[in-house]
Amino acid sequence: MNESKKSDSSYAVVSELNHLKVDYEIMPCDPDLADTASFCENYGISPQDSANAILVVGKSDPKIFTLCLVLATHKLDVNGVIRKKLGTKKASFAGGEETENITGMIVGGVTPFGLPSPLPIWIDEAVMERASIIVGGGSRDQKIKINPDALLNLTNVEVIENLAKLPEAS
Repeated sequence: MNESKKSDSSYAVVSELNHLKVDYEIMPCDPDLADTASFCENYGISPQDSANAILVVGKSDPKIFTLCLVLATHKLDVNGVIRKKLGTKKASFAGGEETENITGMIVGGVTPFGLPSPLPIWIDEAVMERASIIVGGGSRDQKIKINPDALLNLTNVEVIENLAKLPEAS
């Protein structure tokens, strides 16, 4: 991603947060450590307090997209709850290029704030149970710490029970 596009997405994120009049904290992040597991390990953040914004695509014509927010400790139920809610026979995670085209952000920086166009945002109920969460900041060089209730100020938001599950122990 070129530098100006990165700046645009970071600016859009901060602009929307300010417009929503919610409290937030920008956390600078080494871009090489932006992926959740690396970020949590290197910055001392519990995965239970880190939320991933994942673009999911319903395989239909035209394709249907939704941005799902899930705790790093959970796995999205793509082929169950999400597929059924999308009303498609198949659903999958969007690829990196598709994610960038739809959200204007690269994987490791995707967030529900500052999206370039309206997109349904589905939040797993477990996210709302945390005192605060860390989400992407629009680029790989920053994260945002926020109270989950701030997410409810976004448009097109729905909190969904069992959108994600804890992985089964092996």
